[in-house]
Amino acid sequence: MDKIYLNELTFYGYHGVFSEENKLGQRFLVDLVLAMDLSEAGSTDAIDKTIDYGDVYERVRKIVEGKPVKLVETVAEKIAAELLRSYERLQSCTVKVIKPDPPIPGHYRSVAVELTRSRS
Repeated sequence: MDKIYLNELTFYGYHGVFSEENKLGQRFLVDLVLAMDLSEAGSTDAIDKTIDYGDVYERVRKIVEGKPVKLVETVAEKIAAELLRSYERLQSCTVKVIKPDPPIPGHYRSVAVELTRSRS
């Protein structure tokens, strides 16, 4: 299966378990792997045979910058569901939601959740 990668889409959202996260907000990064057959897009050079990256970005932005939820797992599920619902050509997607600065003690680069969802 062919793949499209969108890396480190960056947003500011208010998701989290702690009230400070809901008030102050924080950065979220999203990595996507979109699996589909790209042969027709490659041979015809037609945007309607692939997925518009700008449209994907806007759909993800509306979720991440939208109504706050507690878990990044929920954010990732919403993104995967929206992408599969919106793009008929999409066979599966892997969504990674990264919190670079979560309010937990310790030294680390980030915390993240990654999930893969496919059409049934």
